[in-house]
Amino acid sequence: MTKNKHIFRVILTMLLCFTTLAFSQNRKLELETRRLELRREIQKMNALQAENKSKAKSELSLIEDFNYKISVLNNLIKITNQQANYLSREINANQKKISALRDELKALKEDYAAMIVKSYKSKNKQSRVMFLLSSNDFKQAYKRLQYIKQYTNHQRQQGETIKAKTQELQQTNQDLLKQRAEKEKLIADNRTTQKTLESTRQQHEVLMRSIKKNINKYTAQIRAKQQEAARIDREIEKIIKAAIVLSNKRAGKSTSSTNFALTPEEKILASNFLANKGKLPWPVESGIVKVRYGTQPHPINRSLTIKSNGVRIVTEKGEQVRAVFNGEVIGVITLKNVNPLVMVRHGNYITTYKNLSKVYVKEGDKVTTKQLIGEVATNKASGETILSFVVSKESTTQDPSTWIYKM
Repeated sequence: MTKNKHIFRVILTMLLCFTTLAFSQNRKLELETRRLELRREIQKMNALQAENKSKAKSELSLIEDFNYKISVLNNLIKITNQQANYLSREINANQKKISALRDELKALKEDYAAMIVKSYKSKNKQSRVMFLLSSNDFKQAYKRLQYIKQYTNHQRQQGETIKAKTQELQQTNQDLLKQRAEKEKLIADNRTTQKTLESTRQQHEVLMRSIKKNINKYTAQIRAKQQEAARIDREIEKIIKAAIVLSNKRAGKSTSSTNFALTPEEKILASNFLANKGKLPWPVESGIVKVRYGTQPHPINRSLTIKSNGVRIVTEKGEQVRAVFNGEVIGVITLKNVNPLVMVRHGNYITTYKNLSKVYVKEGDKVTTKQLIGEVATNKASGETILSFVVSKESTTQDPSTWIYKM
């Protein structure tokens, strides 16, 4: 019973070791994937800035750029530090493992040497044949034969164990050298990132000092932009409410309802849209999120807030806009001094694509996932190409980053 308990404890310990190792490897892979994503974001931002270098960006836009870059650089440093810490723990574990393996090998070799000496002395004093012939009976001879076989097997197994442990020690030493090299590289990368962060912060501070001298002028510009955004949002809300009224009217229900009256086909569409939450494609093939969803303090005047009903994606000039899921176009809005926007309904969910220079669809059109519906407009003065993207359920907006894959 005691032996069974011991075996059970050994198996349980092995399982825990394997589980911990698997978790550690998965976590390392996640961190490395995220680190590479952040580096690509920075490269993309630098490329977009280089593309628009000849354009005179507004101070408001430049501050947004700096804030975005500082945020990404901070995240990159944080992720890289986590990776370095993981490697430190692995290095320490491997150093302990190497020490334990060396002690184990020493004991195994000493035991093996003792067996060889004993076997040699045994051969000198009495041959195996004489050992067997001197048995009192057949039963004793059989047992002595089994003992000789077991002893020989044990010697061989001991030799194989020493060989395996030696190989394991060599491999662990190689792993240790590789981990140390990886850690040194991460530390060097972090030093470079830290320098870039400090330079970006200094540029940000210089620009902020300049802005604060004319804070009233910039506050007026911010308020004007917010009023324009609110006007667009009101138009979007009107179209959604009109679509809800129409759906209820067709279903013979109260037109005062704030929810869509869905047909069986629309219910399936809405269910499929929800089932793909977190897996929907980006509305543009390439881009980075410059402004995220939600209410946040304005980077220039902290007494003002940014109410972002969606996300703003910086992309390349001439970038095509795609529908993120199957649906029906319920609105193509063109307001004075505002670039067109397209609204697509997916059952009781709606996606909105703002700031288009070209529109390829019209109201009532059926669209499919990744179908091109327009082209993102490029600001002639700043050279920036930004798509505003919104997801809503009925009239309630939702965070697009929870719907779009890896946003």
